[in-house]
Amino acid sequence: MASSSALASTRQPFIWDDALIQRYDLSGPRYTSYPTAVEFDPHYPLNDMAQAAARSQASGRPLSLYTHLPFCAHLCYYCACNKVITRKRDKAMPYVERLLKEAAMQARLFGADRPVRQLHWGGGTPTFLPREVMAHLMAGYSELFNLQRDEERDYSVEIDPREVGQDTLPTLWDLGFNRISLGVQDLNPRVQKAVNRIQPREMTETVLSEARRLGFRSINLDLIYGLPHQTPESFAETLEAVIEMAPDRLSVFSYAHLPDRFFPQTRILADTLPTPQQKLTILHSTINRLLEAGYEYIGMDHFARPDDSLAVAQRAGRLHRNFQGYTTHSDCDLVSLGVSAIGQTDDAYFQNNHDLPAWEAAIDAGQLAITKGVNLTRDDRIRRWVIGQLICQFRLDRQQFADQWGENPDRYFADELRRLQPMMRDELIADDGRTLQVLPAGRILIRAICQIFDRYRKAGASQRFSRII
Repeated sequence: MASSSALASTRQPFIWDDALIQRYDLSGPRYTSYPTAVEFDPHYPLNDMAQAAARSQASGRPLSLYTHLPFCAHLCYYCACNKVITRKRDKAMPYVERLLKEAAMQARLFGADRPVRQLHWGGGTPTFLPREVMAHLMAGYSELFNLQRDEERDYSVEIDPREVGQDTLPTLWDLGFNRISLGVQDLNPRVQKAVNRIQPREMTETVLSEARRLGFRSINLDLIYGLPHQTPESFAETLEAVIEMAPDRLSVFSYAHLPDRFFPQTRILADTLPTPQQKLTILHSTINRLLEAGYEYIGMDHFARPDDSLAVAQRAGRLHRNFQGYTTHSDCDLVSLGVSAIGQTDDAYFQNNHDLPAWEAAIDAGQLAITKGVNLTRDDRIRRWVIGQLICQFRLDRQQFADQWGENPDRYFADELRRLQPMMRDELIADDGRTLQVLPAGRILIRAICQIFDRYRKAGASQRFSRII
């Protein structure tokens, strides 16, 4: 094949092949859900969500509680999140009071006694909230839901180091959070200026060190490649500095420049962006360097140290994926709160209104703000399970599938197995008759492999999705 290089940790071999990447790097879903959000019904009946929640409550499964906090004090030009830019901290309290009203409605539907094994605050910038407001929100959740305090809980929060005061981390720790994710993106001053995110290395290191001192575990750092003025050389310097900080996990995301969809990106000049080939070089070098440094390639954008819970769960076949990314809590139903948040049960997805005034109006009227959703068919659930196995464990065991679903996989997926043949010839995936195993060259292209099993993508990859790499 055209050009390839291999670098491996002992458990997770990885091969980069330029010719295969060129062949399969089309657009496709990230599979944080299946069916994906583009299949959600824009006229989803609220009663369907209530029935899904009732079935969820009857199941007795534990809960995951997600909260979207949209406020940011600064505008990062690359950002495509649903956010509110403001310096007025007092805007947070009315939003939090509405969150608690929404949480009370959700608790009645889902059941207040079910243990909340996982909890996450995303944004926006959750640490935009003043200390007393964060405490008020968590106290309200404690009254409405069965929050946990044992070591097995996974309570995480996204943190902008620029929005961390002297008492921020101690407050979060006291409130029960035990994991954090720090937004870094890039440490190069020129890149930071171009995206309006000035964040010196020392600022990130100070937050990281304090978090470790307090006892936070599985600390994650976020990086973005493809930003203005980045070069393979400059990003390599950022990566070396990050490796010196030794986070437990790393997320390395690709920047998608879509100024027609996300107005803040109009402030980024297209001619300052790295070329597609430079982006591929950055990604290739980054994966190789992180493997050299002892991280394991969890999949797609994510890396973890071998002793981190994500890596342990993947080796044990227990890794899971949802709207929060990779997780170890596959048995949780997801209760989501706040504007644009997406909830999940075993057989349904449902999303809140993306428009903040509309979300506020619904909550003020004593109604849930669900506007989109989908009820899963049995086929949807089967395919979600298969895609989850491939994207999380990099394998699909036929006997495990038969035991789980009472179906013969070769009959059920006869067409898909036929369409996998070119990928088998290209050594992206192997089939020994018992197991479909993603091969080292297939790991980077896992979204393309999963797409074969996506009934909604059979006509081809949709341009509504980002490129696979």
